[in-house]
Amino acid sequence: MTVTTISRGPAISGLRTSVYEIPTATPLEADATLSWGKTILVVVEADSAGKTGLGYAYATRAAAELIHATLAKEVIGAPAFDIPLIRQKLIRLIRDHGRSGIAAMAISMIDSALWDLKARILDLPLASVLGQVRSGVPVYGSGGFTSFSLNELERHFGRWIAMGLSRVKMKVGGDPEGGADLERVRLVRNAIGIGSELFVDADGVYRLKRAMEMAERFSEFGVSWFEEPVSAEDLPGLRSLRDRAPFGIEIAAGEYGYEQGYFFRMLQSGTVDVLQADATRCGGVSGFLEIGSLCEAFGTPLSASGAPSLHLHICAAVNRARNLEYFYDHVGIEKMLFDGFIEPKGGLLYPDLSRPGLGIEFKKSDALRFAA
Repeated sequence: MTVTTISRGPAISGLRTSVYEIPTATPLEADATLSWGKTILVVVEADSAGKTGLGYAYATRAAAELIHATLAKEVIGAPAFDIPLIRQKLIRLIRDHGRSGIAAMAISMIDSALWDLKARILDLPLASVLGQVRSGVPVYGSGGFTSFSLNELERHFGRWIAMGLSRVKMKVGGDPEGGADLERVRLVRNAIGIGSELFVDADGVYRLKRAMEMAERFSEFGVSWFEEPVSAEDLPGLRSLRDRAPFGIEIAAGEYGYEQGYFFRMLQSGTVDVLQADATRCGGVSGFLEIGSLCEAFGTPLSASGAPSLHLHICAAVNRARNLEYFYDHVGIEKMLFDGFIEPKGGLLYPDLSRPGLGIEFKKSDALRFAA
């Protein structure tokens, strides 16, 4: 009898974090609940066998500090391929910090960096390591902030359409009465034409009855996706909207979920037509794959939120992946700071299978001017 020993990989020799504050393209951007003038990028790099894996999130400095002060000691020295074991150790370690929020984002970045590292050690693209099920991932252009003027909205969505994107998403909810939202949706529909799909995102700002009214009104402009019409924590409200929304409008939510239990409850209660998840929050590559399995079990499509360079290879390996958000701020940052950044072709992103791991390299010298 022959016994085959499976390598757990070389030891992880280093884990580093860095933080960058990048000004937005316009002086102020806003949605229905927040406004901002900068985006914070946290980068995690894991070293082993002369290779470096990259993880990142649009988070806060506190996530980097948690990794440095508490989590790194459980990672350094561990076998590089022991990703599930490392993840479970990290989850136990942050018990007193709370599983969600900053701690979840810190673990998510480490997990993604380790998957990228594993693929680089194997000299394979991450999509191949995970098991690729599609060559390209559909994307939708996302932005259309409530802070944009009507002229800015027209130009913004005109650029997405000129890039060959046939799906776009705009922010709504800036007007509690809804009148200004309808005018902005009408303008964007005219700007993109009737052949393009139009999504709206209310960031959970509407109350239930207002959201029901707005769904009816948005349907008049061919809106096909209503994201977080009410709070994503209001599962009964989301279910009511899903049951009563006009034919052709899908209800989407979930991008701010951190734990698998949250996504399971959302799926079990039938609250969404499309579940959203963000690998920078929900447990990295490992967490996103688990959510993909939940969606497979419930027969529900899965959409990736933001961070396109991270989600591309993962979505290429998740059967239920519907699309990927090509978010305005993240696109600008990743195009500037990641060598190997992929731009859409015909409305799809195609992972570069000639490069190992995520297929990107962090341009540290270019990022230094933004160092926090």
